[in-house]
Amino acid sequence: MMKELTVFMVFAWIVSTTGHDFFSSTTRNELFSSTDKTAQLFEEETVLLESFRLYINAEEKNVERMKSILLALQLLTYTDPESPEKTMRVPAAAYKLLRRVRSEWLTIIQYTQLSLYEIYQKLLNDSTIPQPEDLNAAASELIRLQEFYKLYPHNLTKEAPLNADEAYHIGLVAYDEHKFQHAFLWFLYSRERLTEYSIVDEKKLLDLLSSSAYIFGNLPVAIYFSQLLLNQDPTNDEVKVKLNLYKHLRFQKTSNPDIFTLNTKSENSYEALCRGEVDERTSKRQRALSCRYSTGGGNPRLMYAPVKEEVEWDEPRIIRYHDIISDREIEFLKNISRPQLSRSKTRLGVSKIRTSQSVFLEEDHPVLARISQNIADITGLSVESAEVLHVQNYGIGGRFESHYDASDVENGRIATFLIYMSDVEKGGATVFPEVGVALKPKMGSAVFWYNLQKNGRVDWDTLHAGCPVLMGNKWLATKWIHEFGQEFRRPCSLSETV
Repeated sequence: MMKELTVFMVFAWIVSTTGHDFFSSTTRNELFSSTDKTAQLFEEETVLLESFRLYINAEEKNVERMKSILLALQLLTYTDPESPEKTMRVPAAAYKLLRRVRSEWLTIIQYTQLSLYEIYQKLLNDSTIPQPEDLNAAASELIRLQEFYKLYPHNLTKEAPLNADEAYHIGLVAYDEHKFQHAFLWFLYSRERLTEYSIVDEKKLLDLLSSSAYIFGNLPVAIYFSQLLLNQDPTNDEVKVKLNLYKHLRFQKTSNPDIFTLNTKSENSYEALCRGEVDERTSKRQRALSCRYSTGGGNPRLMYAPVKEEVEWDEPRIIRYHDIISDREIEFLKNISRPQLSRSKTRLGVSKIRTSQSVFLEEDHPVLARISQNIADITGLSVESAEVLHVQNYGIGGRFESHYDASDVENGRIATFLIYMSDVEKGGATVFPEVGVALKPKMGSAVFWYNLQKNGRVDWDTLHAGCPVLMGNKWLATKWIHEFGQEFRRPCSLSETV
């Protein structure tokens, strides 16, 4: 028994010390905002189940030990056929009873205190257990993916089907966010997957299907599901009232939008580019652009090992450099970043427009220094006043909506060097809505552009965005290069316009 207890105690200590910081309530990492953090839950789940197995084994051995102690105590207990009052007339008998009860009490305390219940409860409270807000946030991101890429529940769950209860939860989140068409479709998906083991019942789903359709504006569908519910529960007066209301309103309303079919029209250029709706004129213009081997304007370090340079767009000039970082360097960056990742911010702080986790890496390691030097060699710019490397990992539906890297201030971000540290199966492109360009992530490549014109003003055509990740794990590393130090590398223009 003591061996089992010792093993469990050591295991519990390991879990509590390694898991607490990962998911502390005061410094929450928001699992949904990093695919890599979410993936760590596989390991955490294994640890959690193994700790539960050890806990059960230890408790079972402790219970068996307590049963043996109980039997021994019962055999030692003095029993007298006479009444307790008659027995206690003998002083020695009273003393003996007092001593025996105290001995039994202390023995019971000793062995019941070996129970690991309180320790295990503390372990569970300190472990990496997703909280309700994490589940709601993840469901909300799935709904945003649906809205963005015009997806139905069955499209989103093709690789990982959901059961009725999981789909019901996503429907509730959509309903609370007033996205009633998506809520309706998730409730419909949930109803199709009901089993005898489902927690949610059909009556609840029928009620929500009816309500979602009514609020969305499709009265015939609302009436249909209300009637189904009334057929199942003829005594439900509330449904009767709703059904009468819906039927009365139906004669006053002629428009009934199709709740079963999503609107596939893109709302803006950003969304259209992310969905692959590239203008043919843009594609034709891109096909006329060139590729070459570049020495960074004659840099000695690149004379015998030029970089592969591809012009992705001519104005503003957007360049992709291929194979500029090795797989080993990428793994190094990921490994040193993982423990430090925290929710990415915008200038206004944490925002829904940016769903990722990131970290700025101080360049105090030879690998980081070498990457920074390579960027300087390739671009021909000084990195003396540049920001340190910024590593990012995108989460469920990870995205960064349209933004500028530069602002019209002194020593602004003159250029961006964006390194792709992973491929992305679906989604995750970098798009420039103003010029209609979409760039797919390619592991080991980097994209470079100037944020400022030569006159120092913001180039408004460099508005860009990171598309939501539909499938895959997106890692980036960004180097923002500033104006100071570029005076002789990119001379200023005297023009008001460029």
